[in-house]
Amino acid sequence: MAKKKVIFMNTAFRDGFQSVYGARVLTQDFLPALEAARDAGMQYFEAGGGARFQSLYFYCNEDAFDMMDAFRRTAGPDANLQTLARGVNVVGLESQSSDIIRLHAQLFKKHGITTIRNFDALNDVNNLVHSGKCIVEAGLKHQVCVTLMELPPGCEGAHDADFYERTLRQILDADIPFDSVCFKDASGTAVPSKVHESIKRARKLLGQDAFIHFHTHETAGISVQGYMAALEAGANAIDLSMAPCSGGTCQPDILVMWHALRGTDYDLDVDIDKVRDAEEVFKECMQDYFLPPEATTVEPLIPWSPMPGGALTANTQMMRDNGIMDKYPDLIKAMGDVVRRGGFGTSVTPVSQFYVQQALNNVMFEPWSKIAEPYGKMVLGYFGKTPVPPDAEIVKKASEQLGLEPTTRAPLDMNDEDPQKGIEPARKRLEAEGLEVTDENIFIIAACQDKGVAFLKGEAEVGVRKQTKTTVTTPTAPSGPQAYEVVVNGKSYHVAIDGNQARLNGRTYSADVSTASSSSPATSATTSSSGPATDVPAQMPGKVIRVEVHPGDSIAVGGTILVLEAMKMEMSITSPIAGTVQSVGVEAGDQVANGQVLATIA
Repeated sequence: MAKKKVIFMNTAFRDGFQSVYGARVLTQDFLPALEAARDAGMQYFEAGGGARFQSLYFYCNEDAFDMMDAFRRTAGPDANLQTLARGVNVVGLESQSSDIIRLHAQLFKKHGITTIRNFDALNDVNNLVHSGKCIVEAGLKHQVCVTLMELPPGCEGAHDADFYERTLRQILDADIPFDSVCFKDASGTAVPSKVHESIKRARKLLGQDAFIHFHTHETAGISVQGYMAALEAGANAIDLSMAPCSGGTCQPDILVMWHALRGTDYDLDVDIDKVRDAEEVFKECMQDYFLPPEATTVEPLIPWSPMPGGALTANTQMMRDNGIMDKYPDLIKAMGDVVRRGGFGTSVTPVSQFYVQQALNNVMFEPWSKIAEPYGKMVLGYFGKTPVPPDAEIVKKASEQLGLEPTTRAPLDMNDEDPQKGIEPARKRLEAEGLEVTDENIFIIAACQDKGVAFLKGEAEVGVRKQTKTTVTTPTAPSGPQAYEVVVNGKSYHVAIDGNQARLNGRTYSADVSTASSSSPATSATTSSSGPATDVPAQMPGKVIRVEVHPGDSIAVGGTILVLEAMKMEMSITSPIAGTVQSVGVEAGDQVANGQVLATIA
């Protein structure tokens, strides 16, 4: 009897990159591996979207539309290229207006995409209606999603087969056009028995001709069992990846799944030797990239969080950048409580990032004393309806701290009324900055905001973690990089100086190095004051993105001194007293350490 052919999408060049490298991969580096995968017979690839859109502007100094064009040229005209979209958020953390959502679909079609997988992290079907229609009207295939996860132990009320069946029925009742359905488990925590029951019910509801896709990660160690359960329940397709972006926080490897299916009624129908060759090319392409150890391992504690693979390494990389990687175990523990009290939104971007931000606040500050704005807006209803009502105490805290009332209004309606959102505000921003007004640039501004402007103005920074092969000599040598270990407040920093370039803990900065003398200017601006000074320290490591005051300015209690960016959050640093700004010791672009004095008020 002929074996059943299992269709699979190769996720290595999107979800693989996000789940291992925080989506920070340069296009020119991976195209040879894509070509090898194509030559191995693969025709179905995940080619962008999700975090791979913003990350190219934020960290790679590359245009995502150029990347998609290059992907299409390399994969060939017949390949099914799929991207990931987040309903009303499309490819950003911020939700968008109707016209930007429509522009997203039109531009992705223009730049070579075939299919868009579209999900809402809250499983609020209202957030999928407009985006789904836009995708189909643009001439793309629409793969609509039901998002899965396992609730932390002891929780109940959603995320079971009944809940997923209700969500699918709501999609059908809303008359959302779609070509296929995906059950998407970004955290890899949905137990195989629940996957089997959910897909079995979906098959019965949708009929035998419907195309059902199942997506998971190996983070919790049960991905292959989950895929087997999905196939046995009637799924048509699964997602697989290639080493070095496979296993661990990623999807299981093509080779692993091929092996698991040996002796069964299923077959991947691939030339496995050519796949092995393609993986060797891929490993060579990525050999200079920093491979986080947590990306290659199964984390048994994930079901208690649950932290999705695509967010885990992105967040640990940011924690490394900010010098707080020692807080990671506490962060994982804190996430369980944040999920439990937040209304059971699925732990997938953007909601997974909201969970991480709130969990980090609960670790760095007194638990629940500081509500992260996105998390607070979620529990208040500004991103849609959560699967169950959030904890009333948390809703009250969020309302008080953010100055917002709970809402049941549709996010799309609120976004369409927001004068700061939409095509026209983006167009005006481009004109004000002296930048070319194109559809692509309008979308870049809408999705990436200030960082999109920086990219278009040629001011973007590169934050790709690649190992550089350099020769480091001793400080007394006449030429070559000078290497030092600098200890500040008990913390070690590895610094290499080479001309006007400095590398600090692996990151490159422009440097102006001169010999210090008694006549050297102070590093921070100051103004004299006769009163006692109060230091304002950083309560969390981060990067200064705006300084709002100058020495000599008067400031009220709670007035904003500057804004830090930490873990994708903007955090206002405020004055604890009313007085006069005596000094500001940092400027925009500076990376600050936890406890570092940022300003003094007298």
